[in-house]
Amino acid sequence: GAPTISIFLKPPGVIPPGGSAIICCSCQGNTGNFVLYKNGHQFRTLRLHGSRAEFSISNATQEDTGAYSCHYLEGGTVLARSETLDVTVQEFHLPKPVLSVLPGHEVDAGAYVIFRCTIAHSSAGCFLYLEGQVKALDLLSKERDDFNLSRVHKGNGGRYSCQCFTRGASLKWSAVSKTLDLVVR
Repeated sequence: GAPTISIFLKPPGVIPPGGSAIICCSCQGNTGNFVLYKNGHQFRTLRLHGSRAEFSISNATQEDTGAYSCHYLEGGTVLARSETLDVTVQEFHLPKPVLSVLPGHEVDAGAYVIFRCTIAHSSAGCFLYLEGQVKALDLLSKERDDFNLSRVHKGNGGRYSCQCFTRGASLKWSAVSKTLDLVVR
């Protein structure tokens, strides 16, 4: 079968102007290389470090906004394509939210876990991110500011963060919360 490849932003979330992030492409194969596409056009060829290739965005501008994807090639043949990663560069206008997890940072497999993203704003919605995922795990609205994981398993472990926004005449973003590591024993 074709190798499966993934693409994700590290750290996840909207990037502030002047900020930095890394677009990561990873694959089980390790003899080929990645070509990074931006808005459907070949953008950059990335060298592999193990099973992963990274493209750094530093001193971000609006120019870095776009839809990115990775193609994995061996000998000039495209073997696999990743999902599309939407990268956004926007000013932060809202306070930084606080992410908390109950019952705690370390839980046993099968436990019930609640993530809560708290922001000092009456009508903000928030995204919950897990590093390594191409899209936000969930959109937390003001009516429902918790994200519940019932019967957690090892795959739920990892580095979480959240980021909030308001929709008005324009979309306003907060900074990304501090990260929180969840360990599933």
